Amino acid sequence: MNPKVEKHPLKPFLPHNAGLLMLGSFPPDKKRWSMDFFYPNFINDMWRIMGIVFFNDREHFILSGEKRFDIKAITEFCNGHGIAIYDTASSIIRLKNNASDNFLKIVERTDIRKILEQIPQCRAISATGEKAAVALSDILDCKKPDMGGYVEFMQHEKPIRFYRMPSTSRAYPLAMNKKAAYYEEMFKYVFGNTATYKQP
Repeated sequence: MNPKVEKHPLKPFLPHNAGLLMLGSFPPDKKRWSMDFFYPNFINDMWRIMGIVFFNDREHFILSGEKRFDIKAITEFCNGHGIAIYDTASSIIRLKNNASDNFLKIVERTDIRKILEQIPQCRAISATGEKAAVALSDILDCKKPDMGGYVEFMQHEKPIRFYRMPSTSRAYPLAMNKKAAYYEEMFKYVFGNTATYKQP
């Protein structure tokens, strides 16, 4: 029996004003989704980290009393701030029936440079996990950054930073506030001083 190849279930989310492109590996199995958007698993902390960084509130993007994220608030937030999102794999095979990157086999990589053509204001891209960082360094043919650091690559003679961020999965052994601190440093570069984007 041939293994099942899964194609990416979402289109790239590309606000016209995107200054940052965030790239994971691939969405979890649909049964783990709490919304039809990126980082949909309710036990993934991406949107809690965004809540901490931008609103000083880890619950900001959670629907009150429910175990799901507020997709309307999230998409409005990403559009307003110019945060594009997609993944480094366009199709994969799951080697085990779970959401772990360790058991994803990439069948087709995403054409990241083609996506960058659609968001010409982009100043930085970020890998939101180890598998995404490895894939991105291969796709871009550049060195993989150290955790929390960046390297630069050229896109049509324009330098763009490639950041490596800690995974927002709870399997990654780092406290949420420490993960948020890494993300905040990246946002300071993309959006300017924290005071210009933090909400009261």
